[in-house]
Amino acid sequence: MTRIDRASFRRRLEGKDPIIVPYTPDALTARLCTRLGFEAGYLGGGGLGYSLAVSEALLTLTELASAVAAVRRRSTLPLIVDGGVGFGDAVHLARTVAELETAGAHAIEIEDQVAPKRVSHHRHIEHLIPAEEMVKKVRFAVQAREDPDLLIIARTGAIQNESFDDAIERCRAYRDAGADAVMLLPEGSEQRALIPEKLDCPVATLTSLDLHTPDEWADMGYALVIDPVTGQTAAWAAVTEVYQRHAEGRSSGRNPADAFRIWEEFQEMAGLEELYAIERETTEPGT
Repeated sequence: MTRIDRASFRRRLEGKDPIIVPYTPDALTARLCTRLGFEAGYLGGGGLGYSLAVSEALLTLTELASAVAAVRRRSTLPLIVDGGVGFGDAVHLARTVAELETAGAHAIEIEDQVAPKRVSHHRHIEHLIPAEEMVKKVRFAVQAREDPDLLIIARTGAIQNESFDDAIERCRAYRDAGADAVMLLPEGSEQRALIPEKLDCPVATLTSLDLHTPDEWADMGYALVIDPVTGQTAAWAAVTEVYQRHAEGRSSGRNPADAFRIWEEFQEMAGLEELYAIERETTEPGT
């Protein structure tokens, strides 16, 4: 596997066109994204929390780092990792950066909510730390990385919890503290179009990739467009439909031959051929 180094990914972030980033919860999905031509994947805390049937607020650093390492071991896809609030104050965040960097992240997103993060943020109840405190966290996150090309993305929830102008000022302060990119969650098309004009740095957002085309995102000036929900929810909807039918004693409506054909395709997608090659030379000669 030829890996894309962090320096190359940093240069790509600073390019003209946006990086379109789908949700990649595991190595198999990451390998698929590479084959389809995506330039990065996103390991979000929300999605990981749901897959473990807990809130991302209850994730541990070990769980997150392990998930990152599992993707990295079997995929070359650059990974943007949701580091949440860094599992605590600045010193905890420094440890978070070190662990996620070692696990293989290309970029780490951190946000300005209180620590520990509240489960009720899923209900859109959020509490932000003062901008000055977040500035210090960003500064120490930047200092904590060993590789200067590891990207630090500073995210603010100030649009939803303070004001649009406060959010812009927070992002400028986070950028001055050393963040390589900033992330906001606009409310409506007017804010979405205005944000990149207000900020003289790479801008990221979390959204649905069905909202705009890559060219439209480029015209607005976004550097990173991350979809943390569509892939996971589409998969969940498909599984729910199939399992519901089976639970009711009905056919899934899928051709069994197609299901087994896709199952066989997993071998190639997972890279098992390289493992078969070892066995042909050792335990399974002549096969």
